[in-house]
Amino acid sequence: MKHLVDEPGEARKIHRRSIPTIGGIIIFGSVLFTYALWYPESYSTADTEKVYFIEEALTTFKYLTASLILLFFVGIKDDIIGTAPLKKLLAHMLVGFILVMMGDIKIDGMHGIFGVGDFTEEWPGVLLSVFVYIVVVNAYNLIDGVDGLAAGIGLINSVMFAGWFYYTGNVPLALLAMVLAGTLLGFLVFNFSPAKIFMGDSGSMVIGAIISVLAISMINEDQSRVRESMGILAKIPTPVFAMSVLVYPLVDTIRIFAVRASKGNSPFSADKNHIHHKLISAGLSHSKTVVILYTYNIVVVGLAICLAQDNATVSFFIAAGIATFLAIILLFIFRQKVKKE
Repeated sequence: MKHLVDEPGEARKIHRRSIPTIGGIIIFGSVLFTYALWYPESYSTADTEKVYFIEEALTTFKYLTASLILLFFVGIKDDIIGTAPLKKLLAHMLVGFILVMMGDIKIDGMHGIFGVGDFTEEWPGVLLSVFVYIVVVNAYNLIDGVDGLAAGIGLINSVMFAGWFYYTGNVPLALLAMVLAGTLLGFLVFNFSPAKIFMGDSGSMVIGAIISVLAISMINEDQSRVRESMGILAKIPTPVFAMSVLVYPLVDTIRIFAVRASKGNSPFSADKNHIHHKLISAGLSHSKTVVILYTYNIVVVGLAICLAQDNATVSFFIAAGIATFLAIILLFIFRQKVKKE
């Protein structure tokens, strides 16, 4: 029985006092209430593009709300009594079905990465979209191991998505991203080190689901409209930008799954081998660790934008190379500091 308070004691836990894990209730309630309250409904029917965005986003919000309610209760159950990984995976697959098949929130193409344009069949987009959703939600859950990390990274990610959608004219999704950003900013006041409250699985899964919807929706943005309105962002393909924005959750998740698999452990087994754990083990405080990782995320996005090429595949490898190189530097610094001690 875990109840709604996270107790110290387990080897993988790094906090030293009992901390409530009810932050997910605040995040869930705040996002739904605020977005429903401020959803744009007044527009000129002469502006057909704006009408399309509002009607499309309303459909997205309908299925996203249903998905968030399901995820919230799955997360609350996990926070209170725990949930088997297989049961959580089944819940994620159900949510993926709701979002992708019913809500039609799916990736339609890769914008030229590896020579792939628009998908000619529906099934590649369905499978890829469900995979992206499951990976992103679990990635946010996995990085929620240091005070202020998941909330801060989520804040940075949502602000970047908000800027993108605003400048491409998609105000409803820009608003959704800013609502999440505002919620996380308020939550971060109490979650930054030393944390007074944790978000729990209910919070990290809600954040991950919203971010995954924003990422998939952004990947599907019309690249011609992006090129007309985004200036320096015109070159970078939308899938590369989305992956760059989500760089820390993705890099840490890929790395930790590879490390666990190499040791013969389950990818879902808890441990202290995350990059943020390594930095803390090197003697950094919680606050210094998260600021370094915030900076890492922002720098990767900035370099990926500035170094983007006309060839989408080249842009992908540049962004992936930057992310990998900087992550290796972080881990190298950790190892050197540990050796000195």
